[in-house]
Amino acid sequence: MKPRLVLTKDQIIEMSLAILRATKDGDMLAPHHLKLVELAVNNMLNQEGLAMFQALFGNATKAGGYTTPFLFGIENLTIDQHGVVRWRGIAVEQFDHAVWKQPGWRERMLRDAQEVAARCQSLEAKGIQPTAPLLLQSR
Repeated sequence: MKPRLVLTKDQIIEMSLAILRATKDGDMLAPHHLKLVELAVNNMLNQEGLAMFQALFGNATKAGGYTTPFLFGIENLTIDQHGVVRWRGIAVEQFDHAVWKQPGWRERMLRDAQEVAARCQSLEAKGIQPTAPLLLQSR
């Protein structure tokens, strides 16, 4: 049995502030990480959530800075809370799938993310740096 993780409200607030400071007021955070900070501050995390929050704190405050997780685990593809999708740090697409949260939005977003990654890989295979305008042309 794992030991129970206990963080005081003050610890959670201090950790949240450190995360936000380390990520340009949260602008660099992946959407689900920003939500995790929100849930932590509002005291809405269970043990699993507290462990994830503690891991996020470690990620955001480590010496090398915050490492953005890949979108759906697709290497080199990330998204910010504004829906900007980046390939190797360069904006290539804008997603609004999660805005309205209509049924099936996650599946559509995954499919579209896989398509964007495939188009980026195809351009790179030709020696071309993917950009938003080039991705539009490659549809």
